[in-house]
Amino acid sequence: MPVDAAAVQRLSQGLQVQTVSTEAGPPSPEVLAAFHTFLERSFPLMHAQLKREDVGGSLLYTWQGLDPSAPALLLMAHQDVVPVEAGSDGKWSAPPFSGAIANGFVIGRGAIDDKGSLMAIFEAVERSLQRGHQPRQTIYLAFGHDEERGGTGAQAMAALLKQRGANIGLGLDEGYAVLDGVIGGVNVPVAMIGIGEKGYVSVELTATGSGGHSSMPANDNSAVRIARAVDRLFEHQMPARIDGASGAMLDGIAPYGSFTMRAALANRWLTGPLVERQLLAVPSTAAAIRTTTAPTILNAGTKDNVIPQVAHAVVNHRILPGGSIESVLEHDRKVIDDPKVQVRPASFQQEPGKPVSPESVEFQQFKALVRSSFPEAAVSPGLVVGATDGRHYQRVARAVLRFVPITMRKGDLTRFHGNDERIAIADYMRAIAFYEKLISAPPLSGSSGSRPR
Repeated sequence: MPVDAAAVQRLSQGLQVQTVSTEAGPPSPEVLAAFHTFLERSFPLMHAQLKREDVGGSLLYTWQGLDPSAPALLLMAHQDVVPVEAGSDGKWSAPPFSGAIANGFVIGRGAIDDKGSLMAIFEAVERSLQRGHQPRQTIYLAFGHDEERGGTGAQAMAALLKQRGANIGLGLDEGYAVLDGVIGGVNVPVAMIGIGEKGYVSVELTATGSGGHSSMPANDNSAVRIARAVDRLFEHQMPARIDGASGAMLDGIAPYGSFTMRAALANRWLTGPLVERQLLAVPSTAAAIRTTTAPTILNAGTKDNVIPQVAHAVVNHRILPGGSIESVLEHDRKVIDDPKVQVRPASFQQEPGKPVSPESVEFQQFKALVRSSFPEAAVSPGLVVGATDGRHYQRVARAVLRFVPITMRKGDLTRFHGNDERIAIADYMRAIAFYEKLISAPPLSGSSGSRPR
């Protein structure tokens, strides 16, 4: 595929705008304004012909289709990026916000999460407008400004679309990609399409004790109590389940695995316990079949000779579809089994949504597009273990899928939120072509059910 040098330069320039979300807040209004000005300058046809709305820093574009009754297409990406860890600059092959172009890659924070997708969508729309394309269905483009902080921008745009009665068939957000050499036992690349994502809750633990001087320690020690509670949760995690989206993923990749893998997955009624043990042995696959438990914060004491009266901990859970926040809290209280440890959810929480059926019209037609664009890859549904803005649109679109049209190899996975984030120029060209093809595709020919309510 020929390289569009101008498009590569625009991606480089986009990565140089430091739209960083931190614990203190989302990107500043000034930084967002600078990025929006860059987009206006870089994609003039798009800004002349599409309706653009600034929703508190997030951007919502509407490309009106010829047929108002056709289910609309919604494409999503986010503008913000995570910070670069202090002192890690030397671990990058180029400065993190340089947008350096070297050795066939564009390097910079946001290259794959998620400005690469955002810029590829802009490029595809601009190219389509240059060709004079007019879509039959309406196309919405939603670019949140604070996905890395929970996605209040996406939430506001989803509410706006719902209020207007938008008839959206397929929504597409970031998530999986074409995974090459990532899934053990599978010898071909796998284009993994996320059909759902896990829920989210951080559980705050507060332990109390009598405190006192360290020279006369009592048995009632809040630090010991909080440590014991965290240890119990880690040692007695929630049970694994191979069903729903996780089961669909295994069914999707099974035909492309080794003989042993095919046999084991095809006979899960017999080999279920063995398959489960093998999946639980690897963190990435374990996360796909259970609600995860990850202690992340521990805090107790103010001085080395004072026994603390209160100790705190935070344990993060990513909830498997079919579970709930309440079931997680119930499990944690039962496992801790200590009346002096309070268990309560933190303010931000998200129930797991209902995954899209792999048999739905939306999934099947999108799968066909992926297969035609990546003929070398198997195509499979999967469960996204992280959080995306896509979850906010589940009550607006009939089907929200999560897929980025690039190839990710084993070494690339650590680049997410890590050092030397980059995208291959060849992959970026392929992503632009994919989005252009998706934009030009006819609307869905049918409906997998009633509109979201």
